[in-house]
Amino acid sequence: MGIAYRKKVDDNTEFALWKIEENAEELYKQLQLDAAEKAFAQQLSSSKRYLHWLGTRVLLRKLLNTEEYIDCQVDAHGKPYLTSLPYHISLSHSYDYAAVMISKNKAVGIDIEKIEQKVERIARKFIRPEEMAFISPDDKINQLYACWCAKEAVYKCYGRKEISFLNHIILTDFVCCDAGTIAAEIKTDTIDLNFKVEYLQFNGYMIGYAKEV
Repeated sequence: MGIAYRKKVDDNTEFALWKIEENAEELYKQLQLDAAEKAFAQQLSSSKRYLHWLGTRVLLRKLLNTEEYIDCQVDAHGKPYLTSLPYHISLSHSYDYAAVMISKNKAVGIDIEKIEQKVERIARKFIRPEEMAFISPDDKINQLYACWCAKEAVYKCYGRKEISFLNHIILTDFVCCDAGTIAAEIKTDTIDLNFKVEYLQFNGYMIGYAKEV
């Protein structure tokens, strides 16, 4: 299908969603890959993850507006980065959508999740008791997903594995709407960082995105 949603966050930052309706061959033809990437793609080719991997790379190419080869690597913490282009990036995917966020000047994080009832079963693995206290029973599922996407976006933006959703990423009370802002903090013995996370609902999915302050 192509780009289903695109938003300019500020003069240096934007993100977009790609609805994956193409087959793998159609997506693959839109990419330039080196030998290592081709081998990696071949390993993924029998799984649903393959379409997600292809979708995020095609969307990254569209956002960067280039036909040249894009060298996208992953660091020791699993955070993707570009070796030769001056952009910070973040990638996500869920079911039929891929999501990519780029910025010229700051680290970014994005997460997309399909809204399903199952989030309620795992909520206590990522929601602190004081956060659970402000979850509204009238809109519990959506608000839990807003929390999950916010924490995932902050985690990706910070880009270090030692951070725990439950123990280190703290959200401030908010009322869940179709779109809004959540104040978030990474708090450890040695770290104290604040983030403004934005979220929105789109066609049955929740998207959370953050930019380094």
